[in-house]
Amino acid sequence: MINLTKLFSSQKKPTGSTTSDELLSAGEEAKSLSSNLVTNYEVVRKAFQGTIDFTQSKINIGKMNGFTCYLDSMIDSKQLAEKVMEPLGKANHDKVEMMDYPSFDEFRENYFTGTPYEFVSREHDAIWYILSGYVLLFIDGIKEALALKIFDIQYRSITEPSTQTIIRGPKDSFTESMETNVSLIRRRIKNPHLRFESKYIGKDTQTTVVLGYVDGIANSKLVDEVRKRLDKIETSYILDSGNIDEFITDKSFTVFPLLHNTERPDSACANLLEGKIIIIVDGSPFALIAPVVFTDFFQSSEDYYQPFVMGSFIRFIRYISFMIALILPSLYVAISTFHHELMPTPLLISIQSQREGVPFPAVVEILVMELTFEVLREAGVRMPRAVGQTVSIVGALVIGQAAVEAGLVSNVLVIVVAFTAIASFVSPIYNFSISTRLLRFVVIFFAAIFGLYGVLVFLVLMVIHLVSLRSFGVPYLAPVAPLIMEDQTDVFIRFPFWSNKKRPTFIKPEAPLRQKSSYSPSPPIEGEETS
Repeated sequence: MINLTKLFSSQKKPTGSTTSDELLSAGEEAKSLSSNLVTNYEVVRKAFQGTIDFTQSKINIGKMNGFTCYLDSMIDSKQLAEKVMEPLGKANHDKVEMMDYPSFDEFRENYFTGTPYEFVSREHDAIWYILSGYVLLFIDGIKEALALKIFDIQYRSITEPSTQTIIRGPKDSFTESMETNVSLIRRRIKNPHLRFESKYIGKDTQTTVVLGYVDGIANSKLVDEVRKRLDKIETSYILDSGNIDEFITDKSFTVFPLLHNTERPDSACANLLEGKIIIIVDGSPFALIAPVVFTDFFQSSEDYYQPFVMGSFIRFIRYISFMIALILPSLYVAISTFHHELMPTPLLISIQSQREGVPFPAVVEILVMELTFEVLREAGVRMPRAVGQTVSIVGALVIGQAAVEAGLVSNVLVIVVAFTAIASFVSPIYNFSISTRLLRFVVIFFAAIFGLYGVLVFLVLMVIHLVSLRSFGVPYLAPVAPLIMEDQTDVFIRFPFWSNKKRPTFIKPEAPLRQKSSYSPSPPIEGEETS
């Protein structure tokens, strides 16, 4: 009861986004850097004492003393030599003095032109910049440190998406680099109103979280709501966008995902141009999209790269596959247990003859086979890639055939379980297919107790639950419930691209019009000149 109370209790009031101030202990006040070089040297040394990749070097700059400090594992050694050590060597050769420059910035402009920088005046800020991959330069007599940005963190290269593959369309995907992910979006949307805001979340990880939207298209209230929910997050670490997901989704006890995640830049761009918001987490190849509705999980970016007839047909197949994956096993249980009259006599005789030697009722054998297949599927995912697929396929064939020959299950049951599993793979969004797999077991129990009436009751309860859900205030079943006729051009079927003139109205974009009136060109009349 206590856990349920915590789960549904109201959230704390916002305390502001996590920044470098989180490095301070509770009740500790921020301290300014000292003008004494030795004091600053000891402050930094104590903070990183015992760290093998920390380097702190004393230097002479003309008649001045100073030191540099950085983490070897976070910087590019070549850039360190070219952009820091060489300019410092030149300054030492010139025998410079700070009295020759009106300010520290004048000194920086003379020797470190072109290198991204920040000036640091507080102790915990200096530590934070070192942790972020900056090289800090301290000079005796100056109460500021110069932070030079030359970090170089190795990430994997841009590859083809692994979970959201398509046949026709772009083949690039997001990586773990936040800068790379932002550039992939910028390359596609050359709009000066595209905005990216960064926040640092996680007391220990200080993870960079980027909020992206198109100003003038996205609803400003929606942007403020997402920003507010990000600011409320108080946690020790953020390692993936999935951690953010649980912090900002509407408080609802549901198995359905209330945020959409994608590793495809083209999908993220399409949603941005619809008026939605994306969240990119440094270190995660999956971007979050908000808000989301139920029908979004049946759409793929390839739908818009294929002719609209083919795209509509494939989308229709996804809806059918969802229903098959959800209720086919329960229909088998209900009909074979309670409703024999619904089957043709020859089919009934065939199924019952196959089950003649089976010692278990239909619900038990289908639960055993479903659990077996789930185990094989999970084993195939977790095992090394070279053998994982082989184990899942061969394991299913061998176990299924052995179970039939041993008389534990019937042949028709193996067909039902296999077809159900294949249908569950049709979903273009993996976390949505997981919800279907979980609910399948629930509806099987309903069918085992109440028959087809139980299946119907479950579907009614599921629809009631879906209607009650919200994603950032947007009804989860929009634009079907509530029914919005003008948004039906891209729900169950995809209308031609030129006919979709408006953006979805249920997210209330500030620029509802996507494109002006345009029509498909007609073939030229014989004898008439074409322009």
